Amino acid sequence: MKMRNFVWAAAAVLSSHAMAAVTAEEAKQLGATLTKYGAIQAGNKEGTIPEYTGGLTKAPADFKPDSGFWADPFKDEKPLLRIDGKNYQQHADKLSEGQKELLKKYPSFYMDIYPSHRTASYPAKILNNTVRNATTCNTAKNGLSVEDACRGGLPFPIPKTGYEVMWNQQLRYKADTTTKSSRSWVVDSNGKVVMAAQQKTMEETPYYHDDLDGRDAKLYWRTYSVTQAPIRKAGEATGLSDFLDPTEKPRRAWSYTPGQRRIKLAPEFAYDTPVASMGGVTLFDELFVFSGQMDRFEFKLVGKKEMYIPYNAYKLYFGCGVEEQFMDKHPNPACWRWELHRVWVVEATLKPGVRHVYAKRMYYFDEDTYGAGLYDAFDQSGQLYRSIFNSMVQLYDVQAPYTVKNVVYDFNKGMYALVNDGLVGGYGVLKAPKANRELNPEAIVAQETAR
Repeated sequence: MKMRNFVWAAAAVLSSHAMAAVTAEEAKQLGATLTKYGAIQAGNKEGTIPEYTGGLTKAPADFKPDSGFWADPFKDEKPLLRIDGKNYQQHADKLSEGQKELLKKYPSFYMDIYPSHRTASYPAKILNNTVRNATTCNTAKNGLSVEDACRGGLPFPIPKTGYEVMWNQQLRYKADTTTKSSRSWVVDSNGKVVMAAQQKTMEETPYYHDDLDGRDAKLYWRTYSVTQAPIRKAGEATGLSDFLDPTEKPRRAWSYTPGQRRIKLAPEFAYDTPVASMGGVTLFDELFVFSGQMDRFEFKLVGKKEMYIPYNAYKLYFGCGVEEQFMDKHPNPACWRWELHRVWVVEATLKPGVRHVYAKRMYYFDEDTYGAGLYDAFDQSGQLYRSIFNSMVQLYDVQAPYTVKNVVYDFNKGMYALVNDGLVGGYGVLKAPKANRELNPEAIVAQETAR
């Protein structure tokens, strides 16, 4: 009997180790050669990417707390170099296909490269949970779900597969935030600027909450928006909720239209359905670069490389004027700041027999945040279809990277969209989670609309 118990115990231990994301020995790299969030601690040998020293945690003197705007700690810096249509081939190994396409097509497009600053920082509790997750957190169902035990930190700080990188992107740490008037702009092929929507928004991450207050333990992300403009759509509301095992509990989406005075489930708010409030230039599974279920593509981890990505973009988020942001074929390059950072590269290929508008997608996620980065999507004939440049700022007062404002290029239509623009009204950080009873669709509609 004792021998049988020993065998079972040994099998359980062996099974536990076999399923762990990394071994205890590998996990010792965290906090040593790797940051506790899993990035390479050291800078690069050229000195163009600095060593990670804990990120930006001190606010500039001109920062006004609770204003909705974060002062630029790098406003006096000058670019190190400019990449444009004349010299981009010299830097091609550090550019995405979308960046190269713009540099090749438009003489007015350029990228000013600034000194790199690894500003991402996180609360100690988040980092400690991330280290714990390294040896205890697992995917299941061929990478399509994450076990319930994964909570409170990045799930896979030493990722081994493309699915783990994508889960890191979806479960990355970010503060619960709001906007008073988030705007999405569409610029058509003639250069005409149209505000597709102005919305009040709320985004929360129950995955990081200690007290779930009645929330589903599998719920990891929830957001809702209430449209304020254009006036014909004022009062419309939508909501999305995503879960750790979407094969059992897929995205729950809903919509409310004032004319019908009804809340309806909206299962179509997923995959390659265009997002109407963003002018149809973005798909639902492109929200924040990627959002939703991964079952239609095979995600392969290619590796890590150095690329120029939009980083510490305080001028883009808070500095440029509303009209100043736009040019006919692309946003105003003078509002953008580019830095050299290491990124994880993931290639997603459409599975046989599955439908989607894209055949292949390439993701490039910053190693320090998993939020900032680049993205290219290719159609069924292999042609570049869309690209996204997703920018970041560090919310230094709350130790949270913020990666929401991005531009989406549609190369088929020759148009682009600038989304999640908070230049009017700014952005807000919730000091405490909202009560769960305030976040069901009926409560949101009752509170936020003129129902």
